[in-house]
Order: sequence, then structure tokens, then C-alpha cells
Amino acid sequence: MIPYKNINWDSWVISYEYWEDYIKVKFKDNSIYVYTYESAWKIHIDKMKQLADLWQGLNAYINTNVKYLYVKN
Repeated sequence: MIPYKNINWDSWVISYEYWEDYIKVKFKDNSIYVYTYESAWKIHIDKMKQLADLWQGLNAYINTNVKYLYVKN
């Protein structure tokens, strides 16, 4: 997984990885959540990928838009 550089020191996200149709996110408590096009819609997955690569806003976006739309943890 790719380390999430928590530049504002306020995120629970510590790492992530993604492929074409999903993003996998690891949090400080070592939980891992997988969000897919099917479970959380393409528009959200694409935005999460963008935020992950920018190292900002991913945790807030998850909490606001897709918190419970994961496929497994």
C-alpha cells in the first residue's frame, strides 16, 4: 500500500491502494476498507483516488460521502 502523507496531521488514513474500479484504505486502527464502483459509485471512487494522490481530504470525504459503502473490512 502507498503511505498517505498526512500533511495536516488530522487524518485517520495511513495508507491506500487503488486499481481501476476500487480503492482500499487503511486507517490508524489497522482496519482496511475497500470501496468499489459497485458499492460506492464511480464518481466517489474517482474522487477518493484524486484526494489520496493529493494527500489531503480523503478521510473527511469518506466520512461525509461513503462511510458505510465499503464491501469488506
